Amino acid sequence: MTLTKKIIIYMIMGMIIGTLINLTDLMRFAWVNNYVVYGLFEIIGTLFVNALKMMVVPLVFVSLFCGTTALREPRQLGSLGGRTVFMYLLTTGIALVIAVAVASLLGVGEGAVFPSNLEYQAKEGKTLIEVITGIVPQNPVDAMANTEMLAIIFFAIILALSALKAGQAGERIITFFQDFNEVIMKMVLLIMQVAPYAVFALLAKVFAELGIEAIKSLAGYFFTVLALLIFHGLVVYPIILKLFSGLSPLVFLKKMRSAVAFAFGTSSSNATIPVTLRTVTERMGVERSVGSFTIPFGATINMDGTAIMQGVATVFIANAYLDGGLTLLQMGTVIIMATVASIGSAGVPSAGIVMLQAVLVQMGLPTDALVIILSIDRLLDMTRTAVNITGDCAVTCIVAKSQGRMSQAIYYDPDSGDVKQDQQSEDVKMVQEN
Repeated sequence: MTLTKKIIIYMIMGMIIGTLINLTDLMRFAWVNNYVVYGLFEIIGTLFVNALKMMVVPLVFVSLFCGTTALREPRQLGSLGGRTVFMYLLTTGIALVIAVAVASLLGVGEGAVFPSNLEYQAKEGKTLIEVITGIVPQNPVDAMANTEMLAIIFFAIILALSALKAGQAGERIITFFQDFNEVIMKMVLLIMQVAPYAVFALLAKVFAELGIEAIKSLAGYFFTVLALLIFHGLVVYPIILKLFSGLSPLVFLKKMRSAVAFAFGTSSSNATIPVTLRTVTERMGVERSVGSFTIPFGATINMDGTAIMQGVATVFIANAYLDGGLTLLQMGTVIIMATVASIGSAGVPSAGIVMLQAVLVQMGLPTDALVIILSIDRLLDMTRTAVNITGDCAVTCIVAKSQGRMSQAIYYDPDSGDVKQDQQSEDVKMVQEN
Protein backbone atom coordinates (compact mmCIF):
# COMPACT_ATOMS: atom_id res chain seq x y z
CA MET A 1 0.00 0.00 0.00
CA THR A 2 1.30 3.46 -0.91
CA LEU A 3 1.91 6.15 1.68
CA THR A 4 -0.88 8.34 0.31
CA LYS A 5 -3.47 5.58 0.70
CA LYS A 6 -2.24 4.82 4.22
CA ILE A 7 -2.50 8.47 5.25
CA ILE A 8 -6.05 8.80 3.90
CA ILE A 9 -7.20 5.58 5.60
CA TYR A 10 -5.67 6.52 8.96
CA MET A 11 -7.01 10.07 8.63
CA ILE A 12 -10.57 8.78 8.22
CA MET A 13 -10.06 6.31 11.08
CA GLY A 14 -8.83 9.10 13.35
CA MET A 15 -11.87 11.26 12.55
CA ILE A 16 -14.24 8.36 13.22
CA ILE A 17 -12.58 7.30 16.49
CA GLY A 18 -12.42 10.88 17.75
CA THR A 19 -16.07 11.53 16.89
CA LEU A 20 -17.16 8.31 18.63
CA ILE A 21 -15.23 9.27 21.77
CA ASN A 22 -16.95 12.66 21.77
CA LEU A 23 -20.49 11.43 21.03
CA THR A 24 -20.33 8.62 23.59
CA ASP A 25 -18.84 10.98 26.18
CA LEU A 26 -15.99 8.57 26.92
CA MET A 27 -13.81 11.49 28.00
CA ARG A 28 -15.69 11.58 31.29
CA PHE A 29 -13.59 8.56 32.24
CA ALA A 30 -10.26 9.72 33.62
CA TRP A 31 -8.25 7.00 31.89
CA VAL A 32 -9.66 7.93 28.45
CA ASN A 33 -9.16 11.64 29.03
CA ASN A 34 -5.71 11.51 30.66
CA TYR A 35 -4.09 8.47 29.09
CA VAL A 36 -5.68 8.17 25.63
CA VAL A 37 -6.78 11.58 24.30
CA TYR A 38 -4.39 13.84 26.24
CA GLY A 39 -1.85 11.08 26.72
CA LEU A 40 -1.19 8.70 23.82
CA PHE A 41 -2.83 10.76 21.06
CA GLU A 42 -1.22 14.02 22.14
CA ILE A 43 2.25 12.51 22.58
CA ILE A 44 2.26 10.82 19.16
CA GLY A 45 0.88 13.90 17.41
CA THR A 46 3.22 16.33 19.16
CA LEU A 47 6.32 14.22 18.47
CA PHE A 48 5.45 14.02 14.78
CA VAL A 49 4.75 17.75 14.43
CA ASN A 50 7.99 18.50 16.29
CA ALA A 51 9.86 16.23 13.89
CA LEU A 52 8.42 18.12 10.92
CA LYS A 53 9.24 21.49 12.48
CA MET A 54 12.75 20.23 13.22
CA MET A 55 13.34 19.89 9.49
CA VAL A 56 11.79 23.20 8.39
CA VAL A 57 14.72 25.59 8.90
CA PRO A 58 17.51 23.35 7.53
CA LEU A 59 15.30 22.18 4.67
CA VAL A 60 14.21 25.68 3.63
CA PHE A 61 17.69 27.17 4.00
CA VAL A 62 19.57 24.38 2.22
CA SER A 63 17.04 23.75 -0.55
CA LEU A 64 16.63 27.48 -1.23
CA PHE A 65 20.42 27.89 -1.38
CA CYS A 66 20.67 24.99 -3.84
CA GLY A 67 17.74 26.28 -5.89
CA THR A 68 19.23 29.77 -6.19
CA THR A 69 22.68 28.49 -7.18
CA ALA A 70 21.05 26.21 -9.78
CA LEU A 71 19.57 29.27 -11.52
CA ARG A 72 23.10 30.68 -12.00
CA GLU A 73 21.81 34.03 -13.31
CA PRO A 74 20.37 36.73 -10.99
CA ARG A 75 18.02 37.76 -13.81
CA GLN A 76 16.37 34.34 -13.66
CA LEU A 77 15.79 34.78 -9.92
CA GLY A 78 14.17 38.19 -10.53
CA SER A 79 11.82 36.74 -13.14
CA LEU A 80 10.96 33.78 -10.91
CA GLY A 81 10.36 35.97 -7.84
CA GLY A 82 8.23 38.50 -9.73
CA ARG A 83 5.93 35.87 -11.21
CA THR A 84 5.62 34.07 -7.90
CA VAL A 85 4.64 37.20 -5.94
CA PHE A 86 2.13 38.23 -8.64
CA MET A 87 0.40 34.83 -8.61
CA TYR A 88 0.28 34.64 -4.81
CA LEU A 89 -1.24 38.13 -4.54
CA LEU A 90 -3.70 37.33 -7.32
CA THR A 91 -5.03 34.18 -5.62
CA THR A 92 -5.25 35.97 -2.25
CA GLY A 93 -7.18 38.84 -3.80
CA ILE A 94 -9.62 36.47 -5.49
CA ALA A 95 -10.12 34.58 -2.22
CA LEU A 96 -10.92 37.76 -0.30
CA VAL A 97 -13.30 39.21 -2.88
CA ILE A 98 -15.28 35.96 -2.97
CA ALA A 99 -15.27 35.64 0.84
CA VAL A 100 -16.46 39.18 1.58
CA ALA A 101 -19.04 39.14 -1.23
CA VAL A 102 -20.57 35.77 -0.28
CA ALA A 103 -20.59 36.50 3.47
CA SER A 104 -22.29 39.86 2.85
CA LEU A 105 -24.90 38.40 0.49
CA LEU A 106 -25.72 35.61 2.96
CA GLY A 107 -25.87 38.07 5.86
CA VAL A 108 -23.59 35.93 8.00
CA GLY A 109 -23.79 37.08 11.63
CA GLU A 110 -27.08 38.98 11.35
CA GLY A 111 -29.08 38.54 14.54
CA ALA A 112 -26.15 36.91 16.37
CA VAL A 113 -25.93 37.86 20.04
CA PHE A 114 -22.54 37.77 21.75
CA PRO A 115 -22.16 37.69 25.55
CA SER A 116 -21.25 41.12 26.93
CA ASN A 117 -18.56 39.78 29.27
CA LEU A 118 -16.23 38.39 26.63
CA GLU A 119 -12.54 38.84 27.32
CA TYR A 120 -9.92 38.08 24.70
CA GLN A 121 -6.30 39.08 25.14
CA ALA A 122 -5.02 39.04 21.58
CA LYS A 123 -1.30 38.93 20.96
CA GLU A 124 0.34 41.88 19.30
CA GLY A 125 0.54 41.29 15.55
CA LYS A 126 3.31 42.63 13.31
CA THR A 127 2.64 45.79 11.33
CA LEU A 128 3.37 45.96 7.58
CA ILE A 129 6.49 48.05 8.28
CA GLU A 130 7.74 45.44 10.78
CA VAL A 131 7.15 42.66 8.24
CA ILE A 132 9.13 44.53 5.55
CA THR A 133 12.04 45.59 7.80
CA GLY A 134 12.22 42.07 9.25
CA ILE A 135 13.15 40.69 5.81
CA VAL A 136 16.81 41.62 6.42
CA PRO A 137 17.89 39.86 9.65
CA GLN A 138 20.20 41.52 12.15
CA ASN A 139 21.30 38.05 13.20
CA PRO A 140 20.63 35.17 10.77
CA VAL A 141 21.20 32.57 13.48
CA ASP A 142 18.58 34.25 15.66
CA ALA A 143 16.19 34.36 12.69
CA MET A 144 16.64 30.61 12.24
CA ALA A 145 16.07 29.97 15.93
CA ASN A 146 12.80 31.91 15.79
CA THR A 147 11.75 30.46 12.39
CA GLU A 148 11.45 33.90 10.77
CA MET A 149 10.87 32.64 7.25
CA LEU A 150 11.29 35.87 5.25
CA ALA A 151 14.61 36.55 6.96
CA ILE A 152 15.79 32.98 6.33
CA ILE A 153 14.79 33.21 2.67
CA PHE A 154 16.67 36.51 2.25
CA PHE A 155 19.84 35.22 3.91
CA ALA A 156 19.79 31.98 1.87
CA ILE A 157 19.44 33.90 -1.41
CA ILE A 158 22.19 36.41 -0.54
CA LEU A 159 24.56 33.60 0.51
CA ALA A 160 23.79 31.65 -2.68
CA LEU A 161 24.42 34.67 -4.94
CA SER A 162 27.69 35.29 -3.09
CA ALA A 163 28.75 31.67 -3.60
CA LEU A 164 28.10 31.99 -7.34
CA LYS A 165 30.54 34.92 -7.48
CA ALA A 166 33.21 33.38 -5.21
CA GLY A 167 34.91 31.16 -7.79
CA GLN A 168 36.35 27.83 -6.65
CA ALA A 169 35.63 28.53 -2.97
CA GLY A 170 32.01 29.10 -3.86
CA GLU A 171 31.85 25.91 -5.92
CA ARG A 172 33.08 23.89 -2.93
CA ILE A 173 30.36 25.43 -0.73
CA ILE A 174 27.74 24.72 -3.41
CA THR A 175 28.84 21.07 -3.62
CA PHE A 176 28.63 20.74 0.17
CA PHE A 177 25.09 22.12 0.26
CA GLN A 178 24.02 19.87 -2.63
CA ASP A 179 25.17 16.82 -0.66
CA PHE A 180 23.55 18.20 2.51
CA ASN A 181 20.31 18.65 0.55
CA GLU A 182 20.29 14.97 -0.43
CA VAL A 183 20.71 13.97 3.23
CA ILE A 184 17.82 16.25 4.27
CA MET A 185 15.57 14.71 1.60
CA LYS A 186 16.32 11.23 2.93
CA MET A 187 15.46 12.41 6.43
CA VAL A 188 12.11 13.70 5.13
CA LEU A 189 11.41 10.30 3.56
CA LEU A 190 12.34 8.56 6.83
CA ILE A 191 9.98 10.66 8.96
CA MET A 192 7.17 10.30 6.42
CA GLN A 193 7.03 6.57 7.14
CA VAL A 194 5.34 7.22 10.50
CA ALA A 195 3.00 9.88 9.12
CA PRO A 196 -0.18 7.74 8.88
CA TYR A 197 -0.09 6.87 12.59
CA ALA A 198 0.66 10.48 13.59
CA VAL A 199 -2.19 11.80 11.42
CA PHE A 200 -4.52 9.29 13.08
CA ALA A 201 -3.51 10.50 16.56
CA LEU A 202 -3.77 14.20 15.67
CA LEU A 203 -7.24 13.91 14.17
CA ALA A 204 -8.57 11.56 16.84
CA LYS A 205 -7.59 14.10 19.52
CA VAL A 206 -9.11 17.07 17.66
CA PHE A 207 -12.43 15.36 16.93
CA ALA A 208 -12.64 14.00 20.48
CA GLU A 209 -12.32 17.58 21.77
CA LEU A 210 -14.56 19.48 19.33
CA GLY A 211 -18.09 18.40 20.09
CA ILE A 212 -21.17 19.15 17.99
CA GLU A 213 -22.43 21.94 20.25
CA ALA A 214 -19.43 24.15 19.50
CA ILE A 215 -20.30 24.09 15.81
CA LYS A 216 -24.07 24.54 16.31
CA SER A 217 -23.68 27.89 18.07
CA LEU A 218 -21.81 29.36 15.08
CA ALA A 219 -23.25 27.28 12.25
CA GLY A 220 -23.62 30.19 9.78
CA TYR A 221 -20.04 31.34 10.15
CA PHE A 222 -18.58 27.83 10.35
CA PHE A 223 -20.25 26.39 7.25
CA THR A 224 -19.76 29.58 5.20
CA VAL A 225 -16.01 29.51 5.82
CA LEU A 226 -15.84 25.75 5.30
CA ALA A 227 -17.78 25.90 2.01
CA LEU A 228 -15.65 28.78 0.69
CA LEU A 229 -12.44 26.98 1.62
CA ILE A 230 -13.54 23.84 -0.21
CA PHE A 231 -14.71 25.91 -3.20
CA HIS A 232 -11.38 27.76 -3.37
CA GLY A 233 -9.36 24.56 -3.13
CA LEU A 234 -11.39 22.42 -5.54
CA VAL A 235 -12.69 25.02 -8.01
CA VAL A 236 -10.70 28.29 -7.98
CA TYR A 237 -7.21 26.77 -7.93
CA PRO A 238 -7.95 24.21 -10.69
CA ILE A 239 -9.39 26.97 -12.90
CA ILE A 240 -6.36 29.22 -12.32
CA LEU A 241 -4.01 26.27 -12.94
CA LYS A 242 -5.74 25.44 -16.22
CA LEU A 243 -5.87 29.07 -17.42
CA PHE A 244 -2.25 29.94 -16.64
CA SER A 245 -0.50 26.63 -17.36
CA GLY A 246 -2.82 24.32 -19.33
CA LEU A 247 -2.04 21.47 -16.91
CA SER A 248 -4.74 18.97 -15.93
CA PRO A 249 -6.50 20.02 -12.70
CA LEU A 250 -7.61 16.43 -11.99
CA VAL A 251 -4.04 15.15 -12.04
CA PHE A 252 -3.04 18.03 -9.77
CA LEU A 253 -5.76 17.31 -7.20
CA LYS A 254 -4.97 13.59 -7.15
CA LYS A 255 -1.29 14.24 -6.47
CA MET A 256 -2.15 16.73 -3.71
CA ARG A 257 -3.88 14.14 -1.51
CA SER A 258 -0.89 13.23 0.65
CA ALA A 259 0.24 16.82 1.22
CA VAL A 260 -3.34 17.92 2.00
CA ALA A 261 -3.64 15.16 4.60
CA PHE A 262 -0.40 16.32 6.24
CA ALA A 263 -1.53 19.94 6.28
CA PHE A 264 -4.96 19.02 7.64
CA GLY A 265 -3.41 17.07 10.49
CA THR A 266 -0.70 19.55 11.46
CA SER A 267 -2.52 22.90 10.87
CA SER A 268 0.87 24.38 9.95
CA SER A 269 2.06 25.46 6.51
CA ASN A 270 5.63 25.62 7.81
CA ALA A 271 5.56 22.12 9.28
CA THR A 272 4.20 20.80 5.98
CA ILE A 273 6.98 22.38 3.87
CA PRO A 274 9.01 19.12 3.61
CA VAL A 275 5.98 17.24 2.29
CA THR A 276 4.81 20.08 0.02
CA LEU A 277 8.28 20.47 -1.49
CA ARG A 278 8.53 16.75 -2.14
CA THR A 279 5.07 16.76 -3.74
CA VAL A 280 5.88 19.45 -6.31
CA THR A 281 9.36 18.17 -7.17
CA GLU A 282 8.95 14.39 -7.16
CA ARG A 283 5.22 13.96 -7.75
CA MET A 284 4.63 16.89 -10.15
CA GLY A 285 7.99 17.23 -11.88
CA VAL A 286 8.88 20.80 -10.86
CA GLU A 287 12.61 21.45 -10.87
CA ARG A 288 14.03 21.80 -7.37
CA SER A 289 15.51 25.19 -8.27
CA VAL A 290 11.94 26.50 -8.61
CA GLY A 291 10.19 24.52 -5.88
CA SER A 292 12.81 25.32 -3.25
CA PHE A 293 12.05 29.03 -3.78
CA THR A 294 8.27 29.11 -4.30
CA ILE A 295 7.22 26.65 -1.57
CA PRO A 296 8.98 28.27 1.44
CA PHE A 297 8.00 31.69 0.07
CA GLY A 298 4.38 30.56 -0.29
CA ALA A 299 4.30 29.16 3.25
CA THR A 300 5.22 32.67 4.38
CA ILE A 301 3.08 35.00 2.25
CA ASN A 302 0.43 32.85 0.54
CA MET A 303 -2.41 32.50 3.04
CA ASP A 304 -5.57 32.28 0.91
CA GLY A 305 -7.34 30.08 3.45
CA THR A 306 -6.47 32.54 6.20
CA ALA A 307 -7.68 35.43 4.03
CA ILE A 308 -11.06 33.70 3.52
CA MET A 309 -11.46 33.21 7.27
CA GLN A 310 -10.54 36.83 7.99
CA GLY A 311 -12.94 38.16 5.37
CA VAL A 312 -15.91 36.12 6.56
CA ALA A 313 -15.10 36.69 10.26
CA THR A 314 -14.97 40.46 9.78
CA VAL A 315 -18.35 40.49 8.00
CA PHE A 316 -19.76 38.14 10.65
CA ILE A 317 -18.68 40.37 13.55
CA ALA A 318 -19.71 43.55 11.72
CA ASN A 319 -23.22 42.20 11.04
CA ALA A 320 -23.56 41.23 14.71
CA TYR A 321 -22.43 44.60 16.08
CA LEU A 322 -23.28 47.21 13.40
CA ASP A 323 -26.68 48.17 12.03
CA GLY A 324 -26.62 47.50 8.32
CA GLY A 325 -23.25 45.72 8.39
CA LEU A 326 -20.37 46.96 6.21
CA THR A 327 -20.60 49.55 3.43
CA LEU A 328 -18.98 48.96 0.02
CA LEU A 329 -16.08 51.24 1.01
CA GLN A 330 -15.59 49.30 4.24
CA MET A 331 -15.66 46.01 2.30
CA GLY A 332 -12.86 47.33 0.09
CA THR A 333 -10.90 48.30 3.19
CA VAL A 334 -11.41 44.81 4.61
CA ILE A 335 -10.05 43.25 1.40
CA ILE A 336 -6.91 45.42 1.48
CA MET A 337 -6.34 44.98 5.21
CA ALA A 338 -6.94 41.22 5.15
CA THR A 339 -4.53 40.83 2.22
CA VAL A 340 -1.78 42.54 4.21
CA ALA A 341 -2.72 40.61 7.38
CA SER A 342 -2.71 37.24 5.60
CA ILE A 343 0.75 37.96 4.16
CA GLY A 344 2.01 38.76 7.66
CA SER A 345 0.49 35.61 9.17
CA ALA A 346 2.98 32.98 10.32
CA GLY A 347 2.64 29.46 8.91
CA VAL A 348 1.73 28.02 12.32
CA PRO A 349 -1.58 26.88 13.89
CA SER A 350 -4.17 29.66 14.50
CA ALA A 351 -1.79 32.47 13.43
CA GLY A 352 -4.62 33.89 11.30
CA ILE A 353 -6.65 34.63 14.44
CA VAL A 354 -3.80 36.75 15.78
CA MET A 355 -3.62 38.76 12.56
CA LEU A 356 -7.42 39.11 12.40
CA GLN A 357 -7.34 41.50 15.35
CA ALA A 358 -5.47 44.04 13.18
CA VAL A 359 -8.33 43.97 10.67
CA LEU A 360 -10.97 44.34 13.39
CA VAL A 361 -9.14 47.26 15.02
CA GLN A 362 -8.87 49.03 11.67
CA MET A 363 -12.62 48.59 11.12
CA GLY A 364 -13.47 49.76 14.65
CA LEU A 365 -14.88 46.36 15.64
CA PRO A 366 -14.37 44.76 19.10
CA THR A 367 -11.60 42.17 19.31
CA ASP A 368 -13.43 40.51 22.24
CA ALA A 369 -15.61 38.73 19.68
CA LEU A 370 -12.57 36.68 18.64
CA VAL A 371 -13.06 34.41 21.65
CA ILE A 372 -16.30 33.14 20.06
CA ILE A 373 -14.54 32.38 16.77
CA LEU A 374 -11.69 30.68 18.62
CA SER A 375 -14.10 28.12 20.07
CA ILE A 376 -14.53 26.45 16.66
CA ASP A 377 -11.40 27.62 14.89
CA ARG A 378 -9.38 24.43 15.22
CA LEU A 379 -11.23 22.45 12.53
CA LEU A 380 -11.38 25.48 10.22
CA ASP A 381 -7.66 26.09 10.83
CA MET A 382 -6.90 22.56 9.68
CA THR A 383 -8.97 23.06 6.52
CA ARG A 384 -7.53 26.45 5.60
CA THR A 385 -3.98 25.13 6.05
CA ALA A 386 -4.80 22.44 3.50
CA VAL A 387 -6.08 25.18 1.16
CA ASN A 388 -2.95 27.28 1.73
CA ILE A 389 -0.53 24.53 0.71
CA THR A 390 -2.73 23.62 -2.27
CA GLY A 391 -2.29 27.22 -3.43
CA ASP A 392 1.47 26.97 -2.91
CA CYS A 393 1.63 23.92 -5.16
CA ALA A 394 -0.67 25.39 -7.84
CA VAL A 395 1.36 28.59 -8.12
CA THR A 396 4.60 26.59 -8.14
CA CYS A 397 3.36 24.50 -11.08
CA ILE A 398 2.22 27.63 -12.96
CA VAL A 399 5.52 29.44 -12.45
CA ALA A 400 7.62 26.37 -13.26
CA LYS A 401 5.63 25.65 -16.43
CA SER A 402 5.96 29.27 -17.59
CA GLN A 403 9.75 29.10 -17.25
CA GLY A 404 10.16 25.66 -18.82
CA ARG A 405 11.37 24.17 -15.54
CA MET A 406 8.88 21.35 -15.20
CA SER A 407 8.68 17.79 -16.52
CA GLN A 408 5.18 17.09 -17.83
CA ALA A 409 6.10 13.41 -18.17
CA ILE A 410 6.52 13.22 -14.38
CA TYR A 411 3.41 15.37 -13.82
CA TYR A 412 1.19 13.00 -15.81
CA ASP A 413 2.80 9.81 -14.47
CA PRO A 414 0.37 8.56 -11.78
CA ASP A 415 3.13 6.68 -9.92
CA SER A 416 5.87 9.33 -9.99
CA GLY A 417 7.35 10.14 -6.61
CA ASP A 418 5.35 7.46 -4.84
CA VAL A 419 7.15 6.34 -1.67
CA LYS A 420 6.46 2.64 -2.29
CA GLN A 421 7.65 2.94 -5.90
CA ASP A 422 10.80 4.81 -4.78
CA GLN A 423 11.64 2.04 -2.33
CA GLN A 424 11.14 -0.64 -5.00
CA SER A 425 13.39 1.29 -7.41
CA GLU A 426 16.12 1.50 -4.77
CA ASP A 427 15.81 -2.24 -4.09
CA VAL A 428 16.14 -3.05 -7.81
CA LYS A 429 19.15 -0.73 -8.14
CA MET A 430 20.84 -2.37 -5.15
CA VAL A 431 20.28 -5.87 -6.61
CA GLN A 432 21.69 -4.80 -9.96
CA GLU A 433 24.76 -3.29 -8.31
CA ASN A 434 25.35 -6.49 -6.31
